[in-house]
Amino acid sequence: MYLYGTQTVNEKGHLTIGGVDTVDLAHIYGTPLLVYDIALFKERAAAFQETFKKDGIQAQVAYASKAFSSIAIYEVAAQLGLSLDVVSGGELHTAVAANFPREKIHFHGNNKSYTELQYAFDEKIGCIVLDNFHEIEMIKEISEARKEKMNVLLRVTPGVHASTHDYITTGQEDSKFGFDLKNGQTDDAFLKLHNHPYIQLLGMHCHIGSQIFETEAFRLAAEALMTKMVEWRQKFKFTCSVLNLGGGFGIRYTAEDEPLHPSKYVEEMESTVLSMARTYNYPLPEIWIEPGRSLVGDAGTTIYTIGSTKEVPNIRTYVSVDGGMSDNIRPALYGAKYSAASANRMLDPHSDKVTIAGKCCESGDKLIEEAFIAQPVEGDLLAIFCTGAYTYSMASNYNRLPKPAIVFCEDGQHQLVVRRETYEDIIRLDIPLQKIGREQSK
Repeated sequence: MYLYGTQTVNEKGHLTIGGVDTVDLAHIYGTPLLVYDIALFKERAAAFQETFKKDGIQAQVAYASKAFSSIAIYEVAAQLGLSLDVVSGGELHTAVAANFPREKIHFHGNNKSYTELQYAFDEKIGCIVLDNFHEIEMIKEISEARKEKMNVLLRVTPGVHASTHDYITTGQEDSKFGFDLKNGQTDDAFLKLHNHPYIQLLGMHCHIGSQIFETEAFRLAAEALMTKMVEWRQKFKFTCSVLNLGGGFGIRYTAEDEPLHPSKYVEEMESTVLSMARTYNYPLPEIWIEPGRSLVGDAGTTIYTIGSTKEVPNIRTYVSVDGGMSDNIRPALYGAKYSAASANRMLDPHSDKVTIAGKCCESGDKLIEEAFIAQPVEGDLLAIFCTGAYTYSMASNYNRLPKPAIVFCEDGQHQLVVRRETYEDIIRLDIPLQKIGREQSK
C-alpha cells in the first residue's frame, strides 16, 4: 500500500493525514470529505522554487489554481511566495478575496470576456496571457481608453505533442489555445503589440499538456520558443524578458505512474534555455512555470462512507459510497484511475477485489473499476488517494447532491476551509414559479 506525504497508519489501524486521524475527521466533519496534506503542498512548492534558486535562475513558480481554487489555498500559496494563475473572473475574485499580491497574478483563458479583462485592469494584476486576436483588440481598447499599462504574454502552440490523454493535451497545432507558432499567427500577434504605448509584451507562454512523465516534450517546447525569441531579436531588436513554459508535471495516481521529482523538470528546462541563450548570445529570460496538479494532486485524499454492496456472481462486486461523479468526475470523463484503502481498517488484509461505485444515477458513475480493500462493511470509511486536483474544482450538484466539505491538516491540526453544502444551498438560487406556466383562474 502506497502512502503519500505525511500519511501514516496509527495504533488503531486508522489512516492519518498531517498527524490527524481520518476517522476523527469523518466524525467531526462528515463524509464525503476532501482532506489536504498542507505539508506536502509546501514540500512540492519548495522543490520547484529551490531548484531555480540553487542554479541562480530568475524565475516565478505560479500555482495553476484551476486544479483547486479556494481562499485558503490562495493564502497558503501567498505565504510560500508563489505566483498565481487564474483562468476566470471567478478565480480572480477568489484571489482578490484572499488578498493575494496582485502583481503576482497571471490571468489565463482562451475566451476572456471584456468584463473580465476590465476586472484585471481594475485590480492591476501582474500579467495577462493573451490567447487570440480578439483578446488583443479588447486589451488594446481597454488600455488606450484608460491610458493604463498592462504586462502581457503571448500564448503559443509550439506543435509539441505530449504523451498524455487527448483531453489534456494542449501544445499541438490543433488546439483551441493560443497562437500557432508555425503558421505565422504568433508573428502577426507580436506585430500587433510591438511598440504599443500601453501594452508591455514580456515574452511568450506555452503549455503542452498535463500529467506528463518525461522531459523531452518540455525541452522541445523550450527550443521552439527560444528559436522564435532569437528571431524577433534579430528582426525587430526586441528581447523577451520572460519565457513561460507552463506546467503539466505528472503525479503518481496508481502504481502504473512513475513521475519525476520536480527538480528534474526544472533542470531540463534550465539546461535548454541556458544552452540556447549562450549559443545565440541572448540575454537569459526569467523562466516562469505553472505547477497545479503537481502541487495539490496527491496532497488531497477523499474520505467516503461505504453504504450498499452488490455482488454480481462471477462478474464483480459493487461497493457504493456516499459520493461519486458529483465530487469527482474524472473517472467518468476520461477514465482517470485512482487507488483506495479502507481508512478505518488499514491493517486488515486488503484482498477483496471490488468496483467502487458512486451514488449518482448513472451507470458510468464508478470511481475505481478495480480496487483492493478490506472486506467491505456498511459504515466503513474508504480513502481514495490523489483527489486534490480537478475534483472539487470540477464538482457539480448533479442529482442535487451537495458538494463536500474541505479540511486542511498539518502538524496534528485541522481546519475546515470549505464548508459542506446544505440542501438550502442547493436551492438558494431557485426562484418559485410566479406567472409563466401557472394555471390561470377564470
